[in-house]
Amino acid sequence: MPPRIRLPAQWASFRPTASLPRPIQSRIAVRSIKSIAQSIHRARPGGRLSRFNYSPHLPTLKASPTAALARKQQANTLPLRPGAICIKKGMTALYDPDTGVRTPCTVLQLDRVQVVAHKTKQRHGYWAVQLGAGEKVSRNVSRPLLGHFAASKVAPKRFVYEFRVRDERGLLPLGSVVTPANFKEGQFVDAQSKSHGKGFAGGMKKHGWGGQPASHGQSLMHRGMGSAGGSQGSGSRVIPGKEMPGRMGNEHRTIQNLKVLRIDEATGVVVVSGAVAGPKGCAVRLWDAKKKAWPDMPMPSAGVAMSEAVTGEHATAKTVAA
Repeated sequence: MPPRIRLPAQWASFRPTASLPRPIQSRIAVRSIKSIAQSIHRARPGGRLSRFNYSPHLPTLKASPTAALARKQQANTLPLRPGAICIKKGMTALYDPDTGVRTPCTVLQLDRVQVVAHKTKQRHGYWAVQLGAGEKVSRNVSRPLLGHFAASKVAPKRFVYEFRVRDERGLLPLGSVVTPANFKEGQFVDAQSKSHGKGFAGGMKKHGWGGQPASHGQSLMHRGMGSAGGSQGSGSRVIPGKEMPGRMGNEHRTIQNLKVLRIDEATGVVVVSGAVAGPKGCAVRLWDAKKKAWPDMPMPSAGVAMSEAVTGEHATAKTVAA
């Protein structure tokens, strides 16, 4: 049997707070909170109590957009100038007259590519140039978009995309036209577009399954997926990431390090080596290859060469690695 504990006799004279009148209860609560606040304020002179710490001496959060932009600028992965919006016209091949080597290539055409808007670090948190290409009938454009195009004195565009740049030196003047002269033969570019949509596809077509046995008692399930998951051993659930039938294609795909083979300013054609994702007539975004040295071409807003504009250890290391 546990020992009995005797409480002091004075404790019996204390009245519980619940039995006191309401004005006295609130006064006691306010005094207690105020006393705690004063004690904390004395411990931290000159500081004001707040749920958040807004001190300017604290480091920037690593998950903030500002920190992400600083990491990209330090790694030198943001292009120094914007790219271009092209229309895929199809594929062909070029022959080298000296060696006779046949090189498959993709024909891309620039169609009235103009600068529509700017994105600045002060207002949007990053630097970017918004380009538009093609033509769209004004009656098929909403009024907010018509005002957006009219602010830059640009006709309504069919395709509108943003191109991130390193800093304000990569911002082109509003309304300026981007031509194939923005690239040069021999340089490397990255091409991003949407792949050809295949619609709803089965697992064998979408994921390359081998299928189930064609004989030995198998019937009506030759191309089926089979079991979607285990029972009690795996939690009686479908494991996340399970490959199943579904929509195939129509996804953004980036092909890196494509070499520019031909440029025709009269027709606005840029010919790149290899294949580019998407059907004929799709929009393709071209920009300087991120895994190669920046091309030695003048900056859009200054007369200095791009190689001279890049400064710092990371830029030098990238040039040497390339």
